Amino acid sequence: MYDGAYDIERAWRRSMAPDPLLTVSEWADEHRVLSQRASSEPGQWRTARTPYLKEIMNSLSPHSPVQRIVFMKGAQVGGTEAGNCMIGYIIHHAPGPILAVSPTVELAKRNSKQRIDPLIEESPALKALVKNRRSRDSGNTVLSKEFPNGVLILTGANSAVGLRSMPARYLFLDEVDGYPGDVEGEGDPILLAERRSATFQRRKIFLVSTPNRKGLSRIEREYEQSDQRKYHVPCPHCGEYQTMEFGNLSWPEGKPDQVVLICSHCQGEISEHHKTRMLENGRWIPTAQGDRKTAGFHLNSLYSPVGWFSWSDAVATYEQAKRIPDLMKGFVNTVLGEPFEEEHEAPDWQRLYDRRETYRIGTIPVGGLFLTAGVDVQKDRLECEIVAWGREKESWSVDYHVLDGDTARPEVWDHLDRILAREWKHPSGQRLPIRVMCVDSGYATQDVYAWVRKHPQATWGPAGALARQPRSVVAVKGRDRDTALLLSVSKADAGSKRRGLKVWSIGTPVAKGEL
Repeated sequence: MYDGAYDIERAWRRSMAPDPLLTVSEWADEHRVLSQRASSEPGQWRTARTPYLKEIMNSLSPHSPVQRIVFMKGAQVGGTEAGNCMIGYIIHHAPGPILAVSPTVELAKRNSKQRIDPLIEESPALKALVKNRRSRDSGNTVLSKEFPNGVLILTGANSAVGLRSMPARYLFLDEVDGYPGDVEGEGDPILLAERRSATFQRRKIFLVSTPNRKGLSRIEREYEQSDQRKYHVPCPHCGEYQTMEFGNLSWPEGKPDQVVLICSHCQGEISEHHKTRMLENGRWIPTAQGDRKTAGFHLNSLYSPVGWFSWSDAVATYEQAKRIPDLMKGFVNTVLGEPFEEEHEAPDWQRLYDRRETYRIGTIPVGGLFLTAGVDVQKDRLECEIVAWGREKESWSVDYHVLDGDTARPEVWDHLDRILAREWKHPSGQRLPIRVMCVDSGYATQDVYAWVRKHPQATWGPAGALARQPRSVVAVKGRDRDTALLLSVSKADAGSKRRGLKVWSIGTPVAKGEL
């Protein structure tokens, strides 16, 4: 008589077997199905359609040693979908708390309905783990998706409450150049989000964006700290590897449909139908050492698969931007995947060269009357310049210090304390202290506020004259407005004692014009 013991034992053994060690790309190829309402190419996901995403997605796999992955890109290359594949993989194979951040809460809601819900509903493996939104107490809302041993929280970078809502092992920060500069007075949204994952040893942080303005672009800043990988593809004629660059495209003026890519090695003409095979055989090559913690990937829209965004589309966009200069920024950002640099009239180099002076670093020239200092705050360092000022706004760079260290820890700020306490020698024999030190609070805002509060705050006397109290400190924040050099002075709550401090808002366009 059969009692079912064999089937029970077999089921038990199968349940005890570990999950297959899939990468994110392998999981997507096996389990992800693209919905008609979320994709122009519905059906089974195929990483082979976008081969350049394979290494990015595999870096997002939990067993990859990389913790931070940065993807600076043009439009139509699939960056957001790579992040959604990571979310699906985590729900199915590596459950834990996930925080997915869009530029605003409204965009997070839209992303939930247009991308995340179809991701779950069209993939049977995920649908079995996340309850239907229509069921009572399902744990499935627009901004929260519960699954066994984990939860996905979607929020906007404009919500400080959302960014500090919970610890998160996994972070997906999408379109980071669309984030606000300061979240409700609490600082940089990327820093706020990353601190949610600080206690997890095996965390994953994925930052994706098309860049915006050069010098202000967050994705550019993060990419420059990475190993700066570029996707090299082989020439179909000579086999030599190279990157696809817009400058290597050639076409008759006004005829973008006749565009070809010129090989930088053999000068052969490459037609776009070769691109599929080129992408299949491409490889990512690092171009910098980086911080050894961050893998950075840069890709322009010329790599977009055949049928998505063509080389002729890129050329047509460029020709239109040449006729209408206001469109050039969009071309540089979305097609080249590069930050846009505003053009300004540069001063004549000879005039600058003729004004040079010789003096020893660390000493004050004869005309210097008092010292100020400016401090730029980055994730891994402080940079401080000491400047001497004379009559008629004449100035000299007296000293420069790069203080390496995690700015979330007190050691690097203690080093800045020692610089603030120093004095510099004047030819008259006097030793001058720093009269006022300005610290940029656009990044690591709360750390800056906490340090500034420990010191006397600078005040201004009659007619805008700087008060004579030495070693005062000011928190400053740049604003992208050109109405005035000093836009406003606001109060910021910087601690539990509810004692505010003044934050001076600087009109950066006016400051640059004055320089």
